[in-house]
Amino acid sequence: MFVGREHELSVMEDLWDQDDFQMLVLYGRRRVGKTALLDEFARDRHALMFTARQQTSAANLRDFSREIYRFFDEPISRPAFSLWQDAFDFIVEKSRTEPSRRMLFVFDEFPYAALNERALPSILQVAIDHGFKDANVMMVLCGSNEGFMESDVLGYKSPLYGRRTAQIRLKPFDVFDTARMLPFASPIDVVQYYATFGGTPYYLKQIRANLSYEQNVGRLLFDTSGLLYEEPLMLLRQELRDIAVYNSVMEAVGSGATRQNKIAGKAGLATSSSVGKYLSVLSDLGLIERRVPFGDNPTHTRKGLWVIGDPFFAFWYRFVGPNSDRIERGDGELAVETDVIGPALDTYVGQQYETVCEQWLIRANREGHLPFRATAFGKWWGADPRVRQETDIDVIAADAKTGSILLGECKWKSSLEVADTIAVLRSRADLIPGYADRHYALFVKTDELARIAAGRGETGLMAISVQDMLSPDGR
Repeated sequence: MFVGREHELSVMEDLWDQDDFQMLVLYGRRRVGKTALLDEFARDRHALMFTARQQTSAANLRDFSREIYRFFDEPISRPAFSLWQDAFDFIVEKSRTEPSRRMLFVFDEFPYAALNERALPSILQVAIDHGFKDANVMMVLCGSNEGFMESDVLGYKSPLYGRRTAQIRLKPFDVFDTARMLPFASPIDVVQYYATFGGTPYYLKQIRANLSYEQNVGRLLFDTSGLLYEEPLMLLRQELRDIAVYNSVMEAVGSGATRQNKIAGKAGLATSSSVGKYLSVLSDLGLIERRVPFGDNPTHTRKGLWVIGDPFFAFWYRFVGPNSDRIERGDGELAVETDVIGPALDTYVGQQYETVCEQWLIRANREGHLPFRATAFGKWWGADPRVRQETDIDVIAADAKTGSILLGECKWKSSLEVADTIAVLRSRADLIPGYADRHYALFVKTDELARIAAGRGETGLMAISVQDMLSPDGR
């Protein structure tokens, strides 16, 4: 079952509807669903699809030749092309025999071929400039090696620079498409699964409907034979060379170090400046992100905090990695029972729940369900001078032009002093100056708590439960 990716498919449809050469660069980390998207788009289209492998250039060219012959109804026993240029020229010439029939040419895992044939980007550039650009062809270059795709395909130093007509960096699903992947799960279970496995389709497909959350987590993550037990390290090996240091940095951030000097210390690096390049690379990969308080300038603020942005990696480095010794000796089930299920998991899911609530705000804003049209979203933290202590505001949506702001509190609890929570939230409104039109939102776990909050009849307050957020209309 194919789920989501409506926007990406729309972009691809638009490129297909053109009557000239189009080149899409599609990339994203492994398991995110690139090939599934390409298969969905290629359905019922005149499509030549080739996936390179981690093998010699000659072997990839041989496989490419066979796919070309098969596609054009040529005998696959024909000798393989001796040059990549010859293979591309053959495709161009064949496409010209039926100029009115649009052709889709997908080169999947392009980095695998290009890393073993360093001239391949230049060869393809020549083929585009002297052949494909005049053909009725839509070309897609796809790859999981994000660093290579950004530097050697999209980068201005690449021979292919300027040839692409569109690019898509495919990202994991949000919580809403995650819910569509898990139709058997209750809304509360969806949030818990999203906080654990994130929105990577491949990970979500491994969840079995007939097993409990605890059983699924134990089977996939807390067993040496589990499909996802070594997944983070496998991804680091694919993208990076010195994975020991990068893994140490991820471990430091996953254990709660958020500032550069603390991360460097926990990772065993000499100085805080030495960790900078590692943080930058991990950020480019979409694994960590630097967050700043709402309203602060990211360039100048000193309040920025580093966090693991992807829920799956956050969960892995919070619970799985620290228990690797126990898992290796066969005590993974016990580790789940003692170190995961319980207050520690509730605290962790509560942190990820803030991301879920922000995703809901962004979607609700797009669909016109907020009291105003917001142009900025975020979270705020800092000192409250009235009580002389650090505090925060979980989620914020605002529009500076109209002076409108919505402040939200996210509570992943089954019981709550609703009146006190609302009063505290309202008391923090002055911490963000410049907004006179104030609105509030209380995001709670259960419908009962939402009913209690809504029943108070407070002006300018939205009360939203998990069920409300994940209902079909998202309201």
